[in-house]
Amino acid sequence: MDSQRRNFIRLTAAGLIHVAARPCEAVADQPSYRDLLIRQATQRGHTDLGWLDSYHTFSFGRYYDQRHVGFRSLRVINDDRIAAGRGFPTHPHRDMEILSYVLDGALQHRDSTGQGSIVRPGDVQMMSAGTGITHSEYNPSKSQSNHFLQIWIQPAQNGLRPSYQQQRVEADQTQNRWRLFAAPERQRGVVAVHQDVRILATSLESRRRLDYVVERGRHVWLHVAQGELVVNGTTLKAGDAVATSRPTKLNLEGIVKSEALLFDLG
Repeated sequence: MDSQRRNFIRLTAAGLIHVAARPCEAVADQPSYRDLLIRQATQRGHTDLGWLDSYHTFSFGRYYDQRHVGFRSLRVINDDRIAAGRGFPTHPHRDMEILSYVLDGALQHRDSTGQGSIVRPGDVQMMSAGTGITHSEYNPSKSQSNHFLQIWIQPAQNGLRPSYQQQRVEADQTQNRWRLFAAPERQRGVVAVHQDVRILATSLESRRRLDYVVERGRHVWLHVAQGELVVNGTTLKAGDAVATSRPTKLNLEGIVKSEALLFDLG
């Protein structure tokens, strides 16, 4: 077994242990005076395998912080960059909803359900691991690294049938507005997730504003994927996040062109 595969297996196995450690715990940094929890990019875990440069919002791999093991059913947000021609060799997953959101470059996917595709910016890939699935993810480019978010959601029940979905989110659908791309209900243009979660994306231009109302009983995690914006007076840069479990309104304003994902969880 080569060193790349050994390192990857250690990373994945440890990550699986950590994300399952406290399945109901919702954690983040201390509340700001605006009643938002702040998770700064500089405080995330970091893994550098040479071919993989990954930042972990929640505990994953060798990075473990008991304060940051997840938020409701949201278990993993890994900010991954894979070198040209490299990638994750075939490996197993079980009882997890796994989404890939590509920001730059391309990601080649193959899995044991027979699915295979190349995912590019604007594509959303969702794999329900269920009773067990194996897959690989590689950067097909010979010269360009890629950049994507790997997201894990704990399903509402275990033992589901493995499945794969992919949807396209066009740039004009997210420009200065919210675009729903994952939800429990099957609907056009949305991947179905086996959990009470709605995931939305926006591409917010400089000086443009956008709001989101957090309803009572809901829990929201907002992750800045690219750029820089202000949320309720707090400046956030790429990799930063805010969260709240209180009914409130989030007021976003772009400083530069920015991309953000919002998780509305039960």
